[in-house]
Amino acid sequence: MGIGGIGIGPLLVILVIIILLFGTKKLKSLGGDLGSAVKGFKKALNNDADENLETPEAKTVEKETTNSEEEKK
Repeated sequence: MGIGGIGIGPLLVILVIIILLFGTKKLKSLGGDLGSAVKGFKKALNNDADENLETPEAKTVEKETTNSEEEKK
């Protein structure tokens, strides 16, 4: 059994039809574009996560932690 209850045979037929319709050059460029889009999306998520770590709230927590450690000394 293949993906989603479709066997390997029908998947190969669908693949051949797609290749005949679009051609290998078009599929290659579409794959490259899709890869670039995924890379950009991941980069944006990482940048957003880094910005969230540097929010004023996070800096305040760091200062409070540092101040409480200094008071203990």
